[in-house]
Amino acid sequence: MITNQIMKRPLADFTVEQRTKDGYFCLTGLLNNWNLKMGTKKELKDYFENKATQEFVKALADEENLHGDKSPYVKSKARLDRGGGTWGHPLLFIDFAMWLNPHFKVKVLKFVSDQMLTCRNEAGDAYKQLSSAMSKICTPHQMKRYMPILGKGINYIVAGHHEHQLRNEYGTEEKQKEYFELEKQVAMLVNEGFLRTPEDVANYLRRKFQNKYF
Repeated sequence: MITNQIMKRPLADFTVEQRTKDGYFCLTGLLNNWNLKMGTKKELKDYFENKATQEFVKALADEENLHGDKSPYVKSKARLDRGGGTWGHPLLFIDFAMWLNPHFKVKVLKFVSDQMLTCRNEAGDAYKQLSSAMSKICTPHQMKRYMPILGKGINYIVAGHHEHQLRNEYGTEEKQKEYFELEKQVAMLVNEGFLRTPEDVANYLRRKFQNKYF
């Protein structure tokens, strides 16, 4: 199941945001970062009023069947830090980034073609499998207590520290694969009976952390 999250991903000297539910990128965020770093005053309306852009948007809508409730780009009036701004289809994002600077082309093409989003969705599913496995050895009360502890422990193992929504800050294939593999491994050990109590799981994660960092 694809979870609806906003991933922060590194692109050259910038950080861009991508939604997991449809893969769309935040054009507004990239533009703001670009103008701030480059000292320019480019505006989204200049891009969308460009004849070549309008032709590209139409072709993209036809090719990808983005009509009716779907569109190559969507606008949200929410605050930018809460998913607001203009969000565009990955191919539109490429075209937009190249409009900002043609030298972006190679970096953007390599960036969009990676498998990070697939890995993030797989990691989300793996966490649900871990939760399902834990429910077999935990009471409902223990689940409320231990799942946040396990989530924190997994963050420490993968990232070396913990903060809320940390996994969404790591928009790379490598880190998302590490989340996926660790969660699948722990779920398997619980399901196979090697870890029989929530304390066993917590101690296992502590050992994993110590072995990795000490």
